[in-house]
Amino acid sequence: MRPSHKKPGNARSISGGTTAENRGEADCVLERIRDVLPAIAERARDAEESRRLPVETVADLVSAGAFRMLQPERFGGLEGDPAQFYEVVREVSAVCGSTGWVLSVLGVHPWHVGLFPGEAQEEVWADGPDALICSSYAPIGRLRAVGGGCVLNGRWSFASGCDHASWALLGGLVVGDGGRPLDFLSVLVPREDFQILDVWDPVGLRGTGSNDVVVDEAFVPDHRIVRNYDIAQLRGPGRAVNRGPLYAMPFGAVFTTAVAAPVVGVVAGSYAAYVSVMRDRVRLSLGGGRFVEDQGAQVAVARAASEIDAAVLQLDRNITELYDHAVRGAEIPVELRLRTRRDQVRATERAVGAIDLLFQSAGGNSLRRGNPVERAWRDAHAGSMHVANDAQRALALYGKGEFDLPVEDTLV
Repeated sequence: MRPSHKKPGNARSISGGTTAENRGEADCVLERIRDVLPAIAERARDAEESRRLPVETVADLVSAGAFRMLQPERFGGLEGDPAQFYEVVREVSAVCGSTGWVLSVLGVHPWHVGLFPGEAQEEVWADGPDALICSSYAPIGRLRAVGGGCVLNGRWSFASGCDHASWALLGGLVVGDGGRPLDFLSVLVPREDFQILDVWDPVGLRGTGSNDVVVDEAFVPDHRIVRNYDIAQLRGPGRAVNRGPLYAMPFGAVFTTAVAAPVVGVVAGSYAAYVSVMRDRVRLSLGGGRFVEDQGAQVAVARAASEIDAAVLQLDRNITELYDHAVRGAEIPVELRLRTRRDQVRATERAVGAIDLLFQSAGGNSLRRGNPVERAWRDAHAGSMHVANDAQRALALYGKGEFDLPVEDTLV
């Protein structure tokens, strides 16, 4: 049964784990998504050419309930097992990397909003459960304190899916004397408070519409501002009303996995297409012969498949263990949080390594625009550039933890 939207006055606090009903509904989301995958794949080229997702694709994702998988149940969401959400993301990404990326990023934002004060949540979902929220978390914005809140100014880049969003999560910085940063914040602003600048024209993930957003002298009330430090310490004020285990998980795991899962899904989809096409290919050079009989091609397939499997297995293992700790009400050890970040960036690295193998072994055919390997190669490399996929930073954090050095980072 599709969950009905609960009006703010009827909002309920959830204290248990994922219910059997929600698990079943998540399975239904996956089934509904699989029904529309052919249509999403057919629109992939349109997404690339227009540099944003077609409205029909967004409507398919909304109708399937994909954006509500991590949303509070009290506002019409599923509030389910995050591993199921990332599985849906990978399947969508397999047919269109841009669509999978936008789904993952916009789909994780309802979870983050669930950590804001209840009044902010009521505003976001006042008109129904399908409000879409974009983001740009870089602390670009400047906040000036006024009575009851702050005045926000700034210009942010890489706001994926912003054309379809009615709210934005933006990074802000409180600056002290001499320009010294005092605090890093995340703020919620409605669509009427930000302007979209059409500047997105990249080599990969072209259909994500990751344009710039500009805010000019917008008032942001206190209840739509949270400290990043509090969120990292699992002290989000939204926990007062969203008591379920999903909201006891660390931002550094839930969000960063959302920018790794699409990259892995893109490469997994390309791998399947690659194997299917190459089975019947005959080499026109290097002595001819069937491609599948070449040992180099066989080894490349084996290596790529292993990298993809390792990426999926580690991502799912860590998210499952984190969620299990939260369900049991157990403290989440820092070792698990660091391992999650380690494996998240390694998953991205593994996926990029796998698509590089396929791209190289496919020869000149991989250079033709529009084929699955070429597009996946561009999309995977583009996704790997996200700051949360910065391997050097995340691996160094893990190393510090292993050496008993202090680890201070809001993405852990």
